[in-house]
Amino acid sequence: MDDVFIRYLPLPPTIKGLTVLDSEGNYNVYINSRLTYEANRATLQHELQHIQNNDFQMLSHVREIEK
Repeated sequence: MDDVFIRYLPLPPTIKGLTVLDSEGNYNVYINSRLTYEANRATLQHELQHIQNNDFQMLSHVREIEK
């Protein structure tokens, strides 16, 4: 796994978090700072699972990956 940078930002309420792979191969995880600690913890675990599963290398649609 390359470097993972975790950032807490106020995101729209419908977005719990997201991960972006940058041009240097690093993962930037954005977590919604407006949510509870428990929700943020679950979201971070979910996003890290995407990284561990190499989901960013898959050619599947995001809806398929999120299942």
